[in-house]
Amino acid sequence: MLVVHVHARVRPDRVEDFLAATLVNARASLTEPGVLRFDVIQDQADRAHVVLVEVYRDADAPAAHKLTPHYAAWRDAVAEMMAEPRASASFAAVFPADGEGWASVPAGRPGPPGAPGAP
Repeated sequence: MLVVHVHARVRPDRVEDFLAATLVNARASLTEPGVLRFDVIQDQADRAHVVLVEVYRDADAPAAHKLTPHYAAWRDAVAEMMAEPRASASFAAVFPADGEGWASVPAGRPGPPGAPGAP
């Protein structure tokens, strides 16, 4: 399992556009078999600092993600919105150590056993 944090510094006048495009990409990313989780978080002190928290099933999944049409559309759409180049860091998951603990659950689907709303 691989966890990637992508730090995006967005031009202040384009934050809303960036978030809109990023949410489309995040939702589509959750349909990929190698993506367990795709969070979009925003710095409370600096609205123009957005972090993407991407959790992949294995080391090959990020490359597969970058081949998808939704990633290409996002990359091209946000290119001119960036105040500086994106920076990323990769991490190994320590806890939870298994994919079940990281998996996002799309609306309308039951979560992992024991999660709220799960069977």
